[in-house]
Amino acid sequence: CCCCCCSSFSQPVRMATMRALVCRKLGDPTLPFSSQDSPFIISAQNPRPRISSPLHVRVRVCASSLNFATLLLVMGKYQERPSLPFIPGSDFSGVVVEVGQGVKDFKVGDIVCGVADVGSFAEELVIREDHLFIVPPGCDIVAAGGVLVTFGTSHVGLVHRAHLHAGQVLLVLGAAGGVGLAAVQIGKFLGATVIAVARGKQKEELLISAGADHVIDPTDGNMINNIQAYLRSKQLKGVDVLYDPVGGKLFKDSLKCLNWGAQILIIGFTSGEIPNIAANIALVKNWTVHGLFWGSYFKHQPNVLRNSVKELLSWLAKGAIDVHISHKFSLSEANLAFSALAQRKVQGKVMIVLDENQVSEALEGTKSKL
Repeated sequence: CCCCCCSSFSQPVRMATMRALVCRKLGDPTLPFSSQDSPFIISAQNPRPRISSPLHVRVRVCASSLNFATLLLVMGKYQERPSLPFIPGSDFSGVVVEVGQGVKDFKVGDIVCGVADVGSFAEELVIREDHLFIVPPGCDIVAAGGVLVTFGTSHVGLVHRAHLHAGQVLLVLGAAGGVGLAAVQIGKFLGATVIAVARGKQKEELLISAGADHVIDPTDGNMINNIQAYLRSKQLKGVDVLYDPVGGKLFKDSLKCLNWGAQILIIGFTSGEIPNIAANIALVKNWTVHGLFWGSYFKHQPNVLRNSVKELLSWLAKGAIDVHISHKFSLSEANLAFSALAQRKVQGKVMIVLDENQVSEALEGTKSKL
């Protein structure tokens, strides 16, 4: 594990304990904390771990992203299971408050974002420096806490794996979710024609504003006919890259629209159904199927991941991409955040913000030191 968690947000003398959301058992994360069946407790007395390596950095957390994987993790349905009890939360933003003796790239006061295995739903965490990134000037610190996993997944998938380029057609399923909305923006930035699939008028409006060329609501069952009609109207042969965080029937139907030599990106299975691909069809059509688990790049190809994140942060600073945050919750409202995600009410990102007033104070304190 690359992280652990710790102390209070703004006092000059650090206490030995901190506030944290602690998962004490697996279960339904949407239940009220007052329920005996809730997997969570809000602990004000959680031990603050110490820096145990010269390459560790202590970060005061400003905001942390809630991802679908965290929902599955707490329910015991994810492929990885941390030992109980644990503090959930992965990508985050914050301010460096302490560095190990061997840390070279970060100093106290730096505004950073990072990603941990678990632990970011707490006032502080300790993390390896190679899992941290400097947030460029001009970036919103709360938005920076939601960029790594969703935009990182989409960027590595579309740029490094599928090699999406201008003139190609990108089909994005689950397009109004975190990774889907990121894929739409990155696809447009790269010059592709982007077809987005999402349910409801509100999501359609969001996706058009994010740059989607065409939005399709699959509710009426005519998704394939609608996609094919749009392709014909633009004199396009088919879809070159399929980006799928959904799985299930939508994935199986989408295969009917793919070009010869298409790239298929398997991102996740929010539908709950893991589909199959007929190997003989993939052979005849010369399709390339990519499974993408973004976090594993830290272990296997860390330079690819780090270069990807640095490019994304530069795009964020320039305004080329936007982290759309539809919901913000405090730590004590975390069950409501999980509920919004589980009920598919989230468009883009849902964020856990520890205290926006303290975020402002932290940033002002940082500026005064520069």
